[in-house]
Amino acid sequence: MTDTNEPSVLLSFPEPGVAELTLNRPSATNALSLELQTLLSKYFTELANNKDIRCILLTGGDKVFAAGGDITSLIDADPIEIYQRHTERLWAPIEQCPIPVVAAVNGYAYGGGCELAMLADIIIAGKGASFCQPEIAIGIMPGIGGTQRLVRAVGKAKAMQMALTGKPISAYDAWVGGLVSELCEDDDVYKQALANCRRIARMPPLAAEQIKEVILAGMDAPLASAMALERKANALLFASKDQREGMEAFLQKRHPVFSGK
Repeated sequence: MTDTNEPSVLLSFPEPGVAELTLNRPSATNALSLELQTLLSKYFTELANNKDIRCILLTGGDKVFAAGGDITSLIDADPIEIYQRHTERLWAPIEQCPIPVVAAVNGYAYGGGCELAMLADIIIAGKGASFCQPEIAIGIMPGIGGTQRLVRAVGKAKAMQMALTGKPISAYDAWVGGLVSELCEDDDVYKQALANCRRIARMPPLAAEQIKEVILAGMDAPLASAMALERKANALLFASKDQREGMEAFLQKRHPVFSGK
């Protein structure tokens, strides 16, 4: 828990269709304790089944996103204990969330914080943010996607350098390397992230879910297989009411109202 006895993750609904999850351990730079991971997992599970939610905004606040795992709970752990924690089960609802996720990153996104940010579909980062996989410096290695998702985001050369040296990279380098979607002033991060969420929330949710699913499923598939997934998903959307609404609104020169059906 935080020093103020508030939950380690805060849930709010800043706009229609948008849920906001805020990591809330400021005195511990939002270190990812098991309690925080469990609560975050619980919220993602609930939101994934909430038909009114069309986008999720994930933030650590305006100072820090998350500065890694909670080392105090790791230093005396043995291999069996680490294995039996099954943190992959806690992260599964985030990884498998069908709803688009936008991360607003200020300050440090280190270790588990970087791995958490990489689970988002869009990362909006402030110019003062930095990303790092420093686990090697404490005798371990990334364990929740920091080697596998990182190499898919920035390529082998940059991923190797980050994981083997533990050296942080700037938000600018993360943006150039393809890890970050959009770079902006630190004070504008939340506003830009919310603007992305607002726009996504206005889009047809079935189309958004299919786009996310096909991009993620197709990333590691042969191009021909990925193209087949895309064709079938596109055809499926022609059975939706939102397809008709979107095209009629376009022809009638009005704003569409999507129902998610």
